[in-house]
Amino acid sequence: MKLTPTQIRIGIASAVILGTIGYLSVTGAEATKSYYVTVAEMQAMGEKAYTTNLRVEGYVKPQTIQQSGPYVSFILTEFESHNPKATPSARAIRVNYQGSEPPPDTFKGDAQALAIGTWGRDGVFHATQLQAKCASKYAPAAPNGAKPAMQPSMNDKRASAEPVSAPGAPVSSATTGR
Repeated sequence: MKLTPTQIRIGIASAVILGTIGYLSVTGAEATKSYYVTVAEMQAMGEKAYTTNLRVEGYVKPQTIQQSGPYVSFILTEFESHNPKATPSARAIRVNYQGSEPPPDTFKGDAQALAIGTWGRDGVFHATQLQAKCASKYAPAAPNGAKPAMQPSMNDKRASAEPVSAPGAPVSSATTGR
């Protein structure tokens, strides 16, 4: 079977289009890939830390947050300040956040935070996104190791209709009337 010139042109055009799509998807995936690391792991990465997108997890050192609108500078450490491992020589990095939104309300001293950005040769982590863990997850445990019950708010119309139970505990339809 002999290919006509039209079939050859269509084949070449298809190969060029598929090649371009493949190239763009590979380079796009490489550009958006980021590594999830701790402060210690990032400092141990060497040269690779300067050339990759990173998600660095740590704890905000108390009394280091300097905020001006959506711009924030702070120190991210390995451990919470009350942790016995939190010594003056603990690993820490300076983070400069410059994003489109101010940091979340839960972003404060000793909060567990995730800074997303790049490590600069100036020794500062330049974050474009900040995430802070929800402070309610760090509430002290109830006596005897029991989980604290969720209390309904005063504005909750269902407060009188639904029982208060521990998170994850099964609630039967007989007790809720549903």
